[in-house]
Amino acid sequence: MRFTQRGLILVSVAIAGLTPAATTMAATPSAAAGRLPAHPGNRCLRVVATIPVGGFPLAATVNPKTDTAYVVNNGTMTVSVINGRTNTVVATIGVGSDPFGVAVDPKTNTAYVANGRGNTVSVISGRTDTVVATIHVRGDPDAVAVNPKTNTVYVADAISNRVSVINGRTNTVVATIRVGRLPHGVAVNSKTDTAYVTNSLNNTVSVISGRTDTVVATIRVGHFPIGVAVNPAKRTVYVANTFGHTVSVINGRTGTVVVSIRVGQAPEGVAVNPAKKTVYVANSNSDTVSVINGRTDTVVATVHVGLIPDGVATNPRTDTTYVANADDDTVSVIAPCRK
Repeated sequence: MRFTQRGLILVSVAIAGLTPAATTMAATPSAAAGRLPAHPGNRCLRVVATIPVGGFPLAATVNPKTDTAYVVNNGTMTVSVINGRTNTVVATIGVGSDPFGVAVDPKTNTAYVANGRGNTVSVISGRTDTVVATIHVRGDPDAVAVNPKTNTVYVADAISNRVSVINGRTNTVVATIRVGRLPHGVAVNSKTDTAYVTNSLNNTVSVISGRTDTVVATIRVGHFPIGVAVNPAKRTVYVANTFGHTVSVINGRTGTVVVSIRVGQAPEGVAVNPAKKTVYVANSNSDTVSVINGRTDTVVATVHVGLIPDGVATNPRTDTTYVANADDDTVSVIAPCRK
């Protein structure tokens, strides 16, 4: 059986029983459009816009250089291109079958979309908003990440339990790396040339050396990890454990989990703003985003967004975060409150 993100949400409801995270939710302020803003520390965050996109949006990424967000719409097999200055969709691009993950290389202004059932990766030019290449991979690609320094793309192939390594200059697969069972998420630390892959059925993260294209460590995390993000400056990795309702914080230097943070129900997407040392976690069964202070590793705010938030991405240059809400076909835009 194919584990789609939507399927994982339903399974997590059955297994976890929707046990409320009463302590966490009560201890953190919340915000939604039209409600009181959230104040993480001395900062104030709120939903400043809700943007209609395509059907069943599952993932998002941002090119900070162009202030552009890309959102994968699984139900309509498209990518919505959002202008970050106007918060409007400026283009809709058709991609492959069953698109799940998306990542962007800001240096080349190129986006990559993992198409699950099509076993392909669509390559999108950010200059023309068109698909310029289609790369064949193996085994149901679910997630994708880019190392801009090496122009290398990593694709998590969920069914084959492998990661495909793509040369961004030639758009060819140059290596395949065996990882754990059901790899669902991938993130890259470009400073250390290291990729991190979540293995959902093993409750582990595979650590891949970009220099050798080999797994150099395997780290045990929480129950059913999906989303993963990296703060390159701190060499810290954040893993969303969907069935555990937690985020594992990994020290990238030692390869060990240093703390587990309780968040909302069924966290899936995770994103980091290194400039603000802030982590955003999309809680799919709570319809919220948990905001984590990266200095203290504590939840400092909870922001209410749309229905079943799945993917999340942040633009560190504008301090703006985009949340893909799968069940109402929208993107919530979170930004600092105006003074």
